[in-house]
Amino acid sequence: MPRIAGVDLSKEKPIGVALQYIYGIGHTSSKKILAVAQIESGIKAKDLNEEQVIRIQNIISEQYKVEGDLRREVQSNIKRLIEIGSTRGIRHRMNLPVHGQRTRTNARTKRGAKKTVAGRGRRRGVAKK
Repeated sequence: MPRIAGVDLSKEKPIGVALQYIYGIGHTSSKKILAVAQIESGIKAKDLNEEQVIRIQNIISEQYKVEGDLRREVQSNIKRLIEIGSTRGIRHRMNLPVHGQRTRTNARTKRGAKKTVAGRGRRRGVAKK
């Protein structure tokens, strides 16, 4: 099981897919890394030799910000938005969607479970106006 950037890659997956388990590397980045390293993306991760693993590690460490460094940068960006009081920062602080999505319906993942509020809905015996 190759270990790259502090992440154990799945040995049964093709290396093109296994690299995507590293935070900060997606499909496109994975393809670019393998092209520079001159490694076929269909090879299983367990079939890589030491030299190929070292080539991939070097490319990632030189050209990409991944895992802990990237997570720290993202968190500091969010913290900065909150501190300056921007709209996005306020949305982060209130735990609401940031990118303009509607919240009247949906957004349950971000907002959490429904909270029942007293006095909502039609009351019995009251005629419609």
